[in-house]
Amino acid sequence: MAKDEINAFLGVGTTYRGRLDFTGSVRVDGVFEGEVESEGTLVVGREAQVSGAVRVGELILGGTLEGDVQASKRVVLHKSARFKGTLTAPSLSVEEGAIIEGQVCMASAISAQAE
Repeated sequence: MAKDEINAFLGVGTTYRGRLDFTGSVRVDGVFEGEVESEGTLVVGREAQVSGAVRVGELILGGTLEGDVQASKRVVLHKSARFKGTLTAPSLSVEEGAIIEGQVCMASAISAQAE
């Protein structure tokens, strides 16, 4: 499987509540409520709404996310992103137009995993 290949997809119009554990990359374009845990990449599309605790290697946010995020590698917020909560990551990229409401902690990968 290619590094940036999506191996699971939650489409527009889909709602899921619960816990999601995965390897590789997962894209959410629907509604997700619950917990996400992975060393991989979570891609949240422009129309997506995610709420809960997210612990991933990398987060790419284009939609709405409310909750606590811990990323061990990096977080990318596109201009359409709306984040509310607590975000901890060693690397953060924010496009002009993205909205952040809450707390951001830039921590090394080691200290982010220890929390």
